Amino acid sequence: MIEDKITWLGHASFLIDVEKVIYIDPWKVKSRSKKADMILISHAHYDHYSVDDIKKIAAKDTTIIGPADCVWDGVGTHFVMKPGDTKTIDGVTITAIPAYNTNKAFHQKQNGWLGFMIETAEGSVYYAGDTDCIDEMKGLAPDVALLPVGGTYTMNAEDAVRAAKLINAAVIIPYHYGDIVGSLADAERLREKCETTTIIKKAHK
Repeated sequence: MIEDKITWLGHASFLIDVEKVIYIDPWKVKSRSKKADMILISHAHYDHYSVDDIKKIAAKDTTIIGPADCVWDGVGTHFVMKPGDTKTIDGVTITAIPAYNTNKAFHQKQNGWLGFMIETAEGSVYYAGDTDCIDEMKGLAPDVALLPVGGTYTMNAEDAVRAAKLINAAVIIPYHYGDIVGSLADAERLREKCETTTIIKKAHK
């Protein structure tokens, strides 16, 4: 199951180790970490778009995908995506999903910042990005949905419960807690209240 191939690296960072090694928003990764086949960057905030961390995991053949304000000019090949775009690379299909706040100004819709639907031969994963519960989540139906729960800058646990119903994923994995904002209690609150199977991962830093 693809949820077993997902490693939470803390805060909002993930590693999906399937037929390709896919990092999402790498931050505070170890220099000895696996090299990336693909790096997905959701938006330009420092804890999501970290050039120092990209340098640790990027190789000359790494594909890096992000919005227009996360342009990378180092090694690898960079593709700019905007909400609604889809790109297939080496059998992995990435669809850019909007990610934005509805009742706060940290992540505005007009920024064109992203979440990602990632479809692989081993299953599909939706990474929500830094977002509130939004209409664009409805019916995505991935195998796994990665949802922020820390509040302040993103949805909180209660909003994530609403998002889970919209998304209709088989499994939910919470993130965006334990560093900067949020705590394990937020993740546990989601698991307690959510009807969808919720897996709390231990952070691997």
